[in-house]
Amino acid sequence: MLISSAKGRSGRPAESRRTADPGTAARLAQFFDALCSAPRSILLLDYDGALAPFRLDRFQARPWAGVSQLLSLIQAQGKTRLAVITGRPAGEIGPLLGIAPSLEVWGLHGAERLFPDGRRELEQTSPAAVEKLDVLRAQLRRDSFGGLFEDKANAVVMHWRGVAPQKAHEIERRTRNLFEPLAQMDGLHMLNFESGIELRVGRDKGGAVRAILAESGADNEPVAYLGDDLTDESAFCAVNASGGASLSILMRPQERPTAANVWLRPPADLRNFLKRWAQGSGRAGKRAPGQRSFVSRNP
Repeated sequence: MLISSAKGRSGRPAESRRTADPGTAARLAQFFDALCSAPRSILLLDYDGALAPFRLDRFQARPWAGVSQLLSLIQAQGKTRLAVITGRPAGEIGPLLGIAPSLEVWGLHGAERLFPDGRRELEQTSPAAVEKLDVLRAQLRRDSFGGLFEDKANAVVMHWRGVAPQKAHEIERRTRNLFEPLAQMDGLHMLNFESGIELRVGRDKGGAVRAILAESGADNEPVAYLGDDLTDESAFCAVNASGGASLSILMRPQERPTAANVWLRPPADLRNFLKRWAQGSGRAGKRAPGQRSFVSRNP
């Protein structure tokens, strides 16, 4: 299931010579065969870590080179429903991606929806849960334990990315002690991610995927989800349970336990995947029966 990097004489990974183990190669080929034959498809994407490298200043997290252009190409073909599903507020994604017209974005891990025309929807929450979050916000503004406190419309978040290990452990311990009792309250739950914890209300990424699939109303549309974090696991599970041609992709430099059925490494594997999608979507519905797919068995 793992993608490995072929290396050139310099010792650096060479995108043009990347090889896949047989299981991954076969799964990708099968999926892209289905994409070539389908008139419509769905491509769902996390942002940080999947489309762009992490930055301590998140407003500097621009997509890897070539990614925005490939997404623009796929969007222009008009055959793929493209959506970003992110933990960020939805409004942050458009300026970073720089794609026009804007993509559909599900922010706050799915609790917020920003339509391409600018309309915005936010899931309603219980007054009691909102009150608890307001009290917690005030407390963390006074003392964030040395971590980075982030205030979201439906959540309070504590980050410790980039903090020294011993200090990070102390921030995590104090945050868990504060969040865990509140997470027992109806409507509130904790969401763990790499180098942080979120206490929140509302839909998660899996819920966003299920909502998108329900809206599509077509069980046979090929669907893929690309993500890197623990918060993407619910989305992987939702895609895996969708039936038909589906692909859940862990997009990160290192392997980890996951529900995703393919592991790819950014940025080279990401660009290769999007190129193949653009080719497949461009040929969708055009292959004659029995005609050989364009997809290489060794990406």
